[in-house]
Amino acid sequence: MTSPVRLDVKVVPGASRAGLAGWLGEALKLRVTAPPERGRANAAVCALLAEALELPADCVRIVAGHGSARKVVEIDRLSPAEIGALLGRPR
Repeated sequence: MTSPVRLDVKVVPGASRAGLAGWLGEALKLRVTAPPERGRANAAVCALLAEALELPADCVRIVAGHGSARKVVEIDRLSPAEIGALLGRPR
């Protein structure tokens, strides 16, 4: 079993459509349609990443930045290289 991988993300809540918006340096920019209230955007971030990485929802969790646009997400079951390949990380 691999140790969890941490990923920096920049979240745009309340967007007109959800999706991966590309890389900003070391951070992945995500758009979610959920508003930034009562944890809705955070839940949408985890769901979006889990779907993009083809993982169960419980393998993706926010570990820092719960109330901020910049967050740290922890991902189980994949290596950094696998995550980069699935998320279109530029080399």
